Amino acid sequence: MRTITFTAGALCGGVVGAVAALLLAPMAGQELRARVRVEVDHLVGEARQAAVGKRAELSARFARHAEIG
Repeated sequence: MRTITFTAGALCGGVVGAVAALLLAPMAGQELRARVRVEVDHLVGEARQAAVGKRAELSARFARHAEIG
């Protein structure tokens, strides 16, 4: 459970930091929107990878507990 909490906190912190950095950076609106789009796509990709990894880990744990019990 600690790993999930830490991962969620790190992900939220990364999102908040990325948004703050993008909003505070001086650039044109179109350039800013393009950069935000790239960052959001990157973060979504990382979140999906983390979810796939966590799902595999939990499935393995569940399978081990099902064999035991």
